[in-house]
Amino acid sequence: MLHPYVREPEYLTLMKDGTLKQLNPFSGTEVWTVAGRGNRPLGVQLPDPVPLDPALHGRHCPFCELRYLDTPPEKSRVIRRADGGWETLWRTPAEELTATTAEFRRIPNLFEILSYDYWHANYGYELPGRIRDRKQAYLSSPAGRAHVLAVSRGKLRAGGRSDAEIDALGEEGQLAAASGFFGGGHDVIVSRRHFVDGATDNTQLASSGTLSTEEHYQFMAFTAESVAALFDLNRYARYVAVFQNWLRPAGASFDHLHKQLVAIDERGVQHELAMERLRSNPNIFNEVATNYAAYNNLVIAENDHAIAFAGFGHRYPTVEVYSKSEHCEPWDHTPEELRGMSDMIHAIHAATGVAVPSNEEWHYRPADLDLPMPWRVMVKWRVSTVAGFEGATKIYLNTIAPYSLRDRIVPTLFRLREARQIAPLKIATECACRPNSLRYVANRGQR
Repeated sequence: MLHPYVREPEYLTLMKDGTLKQLNPFSGTEVWTVAGRGNRPLGVQLPDPVPLDPALHGRHCPFCELRYLDTPPEKSRVIRRADGGWETLWRTPAEELTATTAEFRRIPNLFEILSYDYWHANYGYELPGRIRDRKQAYLSSPAGRAHVLAVSRGKLRAGGRSDAEIDALGEEGQLAAASGFFGGGHDVIVSRRHFVDGATDNTQLASSGTLSTEEHYQFMAFTAESVAALFDLNRYARYVAVFQNWLRPAGASFDHLHKQLVAIDERGVQHELAMERLRSNPNIFNEVATNYAAYNNLVIAENDHAIAFAGFGHRYPTVEVYSKSEHCEPWDHTPEELRGMSDMIHAIHAATGVAVPSNEEWHYRPADLDLPMPWRVMVKWRVSTVAGFEGATKIYLNTIAPYSLRDRIVPTLFRLREARQIAPLKIATECACRPNSLRYVANRGQR
């Protein structure tokens, strides 16, 4: 008879020649960092500087602040008040789009991953009454109607329709193609800046790390609020994927800071695998994430509400940021908890730098899961290309080992903290993380 105790495997194995083999504890992904390749330059750089044309200020791409009409009607925006405070405005009519300056806007994605038609055809989804009312109000305005028709025509044209074919649809046909502009489940959270304020050339892009800590907190809070709104909009959504693609090599359509929110009708393979591990061991996130990282000296930084460490078993160099909150969903975090996560993620982006293509991925408890699962955010450096070896073996080559990633980031964090460009975090050896530091276990079994 086999003994019921099964020891967890080692997720990091250092070979005699210096090759580091990694195993992701949740997905089972195998990753190797081959000796001699871990200290290579990142191989990414910004283009040669070109002076910015003052005539293009605020018009560099469709996400820019003077091109509001290039995107579908916004759902909400965050502005700075005259007294220095922040305020969220909802359902701004077309005539008032330029009455305030949006620091962050929530707009429908013009090319949805799952369209309104997907939800309507497969689930019988209809626009809720308040959304129908908002659509009618927007279209009853001449400026609003002209805005929607112009964007709808652009979408149809991008889909291969000729102007004659679009004209043949008539206005009502063109407006029918715009239902997703109001009740769709794929939103984009767009930051105001394309370049940093006062930029003189095209290398001075505005990334997450160039925001102030307060701006980044507002960006995060607005995103969390918007995720909750998508769940409230569509009862058929089982999950809302949240991600940020920074720079074109990481999948961005525009080199303009934005996050994407996509409502989907499945949990996704990542969460199915994590849930399987979680059901067999409710303490799995403590044991194989933060504890293992701490025991192996991979912790990068910590504050009262979050911990960041160099992740292992990822295809790309990855910093994992875990919330310590007992709340499992981002929108249920207290302002202090959310700010703690925001400060940590902001610091990692600032240390990463503007020139590095990256993805920011949010992972949290699916809506229909009855077990506690911590909110965690992955910041992945897209500095390598998956090639034939990976396809043939499903073993991925990551040129930067977790230890090398830690050693690249930690000195930069000290410098940024000294310059007061990030929040006053505890960094590396200053951290006092303890086993089972994730307080989410206290919420076990509660909803």
